[in-house]
Amino acid sequence: MANVSAMLMTPVLIIIVLLFIYAIYSLGRFLSLYLVRKKNSAGYQTQINNKKSQWLAGYPVHNYFANNPSASEDELEVFALKKLESLRIVTRIAPMLGLIATMIPMGPALKALGDGNIQGISENLIVAFAAVIWGLVISTITFWPASVKKRWFAHELINIRKIKGEA
Repeated sequence: MANVSAMLMTPVLIIIVLLFIYAIYSLGRFLSLYLVRKKNSAGYQTQINNKKSQWLAGYPVHNYFANNPSASEDELEVFALKKLESLRIVTRIAPMLGLIATMIPMGPALKALGDGNIQGISENLIVAFAAVIWGLVISTITFWPASVKKRWFAHELINIRKIKGEA
């Protein structure tokens, strides 16, 4: 089993690097969405006050409703969850992969300890702790946008109810 788990180290590290790239990309998209929402907030509020729904950049749930006015609340909620899914998955999986990448080199580090090989211990522990740190960094970068987007989408759902006259 130790040999099989050692073979997993390279793919796990590659996935961590790819998730880090995705996290930076997602953060950029989030900041871009924030700026677009800020720019169009007055127009969005006007649509809510006038109980109209027309396409408006930066408001994906609202735009889905504008394109599908007969969509049920459940459909709108599923759409909102789908828009959040990637960020939520990355936020949860990155620390797990970091932990996996931490545990894999612990076996060789313990073997090196038993052999009295201090250099072997340090080489394995450097990789182990770096991996868990990167997993936590990725999770931190993606957690904030996921939380804020969840709040934004919840507000859009509430405003859709106002447009429909249900709130």
